[in-house]
Amino acid sequence: MYPIELTAPMTKDLTDFGFSPLSEPADVDAMLATDEGTVLMVVNSVCGCAAANCRPGVKLALHRSEKKPAKLGTVFAGVDPEATARAREYFLPYPPSSPAIALFKDGELVHMLERHHIEGRPASMIADNLMTAFDKFC
Repeated sequence: MYPIELTAPMTKDLTDFGFSPLSEPADVDAMLATDEGTVLMVVNSVCGCAAANCRPGVKLALHRSEKKPAKLGTVFAGVDPEATARAREYFLPYPPSSPAIALFKDGELVHMLERHHIEGRPASMIADNLMTAFDKFC
């Protein structure tokens, strides 16, 4: 478990952009167990690729895209273990990954970016990938 003093700014990076912080499994269920609309879920992390690639890429996609998910949620790996585990149940068959970005439409996982899609890629490339998914599913 990471100290909250370390991770609070990393969480704030997304919550200041409209993401709901989901710290309990029930919070995750409330957001993802829906049959209507689109949800973007980000598994946040303390790693460098979350800071340099994931969070900036997500925010850039949301800023640039005309089509956007209806709801935005985030769990923090290493801070909210039960909520993160619950979110990962919705990500199956994908294995656990931190960071990760998942797009749901009408309760179904329709687009997934795992760490290996994020690490080493510029934020602009992640944004382009997400904007394509938003155009298709939102």
